Amino acid sequence: MRKLLLTLLALTLLPACATSPTGRSQLMLISPEAAIVESKKAYLSTVSQLDQENKLVDDPKLVDKVATISGRLVTVARQKYPQSTNWEWSVAIIDDPETVNAWCMAGGRMAVYTGLFNKLKLTDDEFAQIMGHEISHALANHTAERMSRAMATSLGVVAVGVASDNSGAAMMGAAAAAKIALELPNSRTAELEADHLGMRLATLAGYEPDAAITLWQKMARSGGSAPPEFLSTHPAPGNREAQLAGMIAEMRGLNPDGRMAPVAPVEIVR
Repeated sequence: MRKLLLTLLALTLLPACATSPTGRSQLMLISPEAAIVESKKAYLSTVSQLDQENKLVDDPKLVDKVATISGRLVTVARQKYPQSTNWEWSVAIIDDPETVNAWCMAGGRMAVYTGLFNKLKLTDDEFAQIMGHEISHALANHTAERMSRAMATSLGVVAVGVASDNSGAAMMGAAAAAKIALELPNSRTAELEADHLGMRLATLAGYEPDAAITLWQKMARSGGSAPPEFLSTHPAPGNREAQLAGMIAEMRGLNPDGRMAPVAPVEIVR
């Protein structure tokens, strides 16, 4: 029985691979479709709680800014990544002036914290870089990839427990490992991938690629001794600014006239 379980665990890992939009091999034990389903459940639960706490912002000026910039990025995303055409694109603007953060789940469900605007004084171009980066995480299936890493960790713990005849402890360890893994940030490789894809989205949507550099400079300066939440969940290599700068010439060639993309409808969660 022990050998059978270990064999099944090993076989589970064999076919689980995919390729990201940049050609990188990805571990995929969870399909992108399953990640979208699970993300929707989590998003609806989060939004419901925010609504009960009266944390959802509906200020017309901020809503228009977020909807317009996100809408242009979604237009480009749909053009370049047809699988996202039928995603339920939406943004929750969260009233939290101290939190500098934003995210996008699998399936196009996003959130923006008011601390981004209050603390960083973002230009439209800088905000487009943030949202382009977050949308790219979803387009590149980073949610499914991170969930898969958690599952692989869990399976490894289970295998150790089975091998040592301690299956009860193994299952408890697997559950804890999965929770920890799901709460960990994306890998640096995934972050750099989102940097590149996000700059492309923002540039094709009509926003300045240079803003990626000024954005990260602002991020680095904000928060004093306590880094903003965005940096804690978005690991940055020391040469990130140089890598971003090295992409600018390529990006300018994508949209030399800076033509603005049409605004796709994006639901602002009220």
